[in-house]
Amino acid sequence: MRHRKAQRKLNRSPSHRRALLRNLVNQLMEHERICTTEAKAKELRVVAEKMITLGKRGDLHSRRIASAFMRSKETTRKLFDDIAKRFEECHGGYTRIVKYKTRRGDGAPMSFIELTKRVGEKKEKDTKGKTS
Repeated sequence: MRHRKAQRKLNRSPSHRRALLRNLVNQLMEHERICTTEAKAKELRVVAEKMITLGKRGDLHSRRIASAFMRSKETTRKLFDDIAKRFEECHGGYTRIVKYKTRRGDGAPMSFIELTKRVGEKKEKDTKGKTS
């Protein structure tokens, strides 16, 4: 029985799964939107939100933990200097998963995973209660 087993195995060994998630987090932080399978996107969401929370903390210890996991100085710098600033007032919900289509070769369900606040995205103004 599979009770209380949190992560998906993704049909990989633990070291391969860890490397896969590291690469996916790096790509997500670099491009802010990537297309992957639905199962990988759901696992990536957990790790990416933890990395953004570390970025929001901003202290040296958080930076060392994030850089040890991501292993890319450029994306770690972008996470702490750019992405964390966008999500200062948010308490979670940093990513969204949008289902896309099935992959042609094997029929795997594909999804986009993206940051909810991206660069160049228009901000919606709250117009409720205002009269012109």
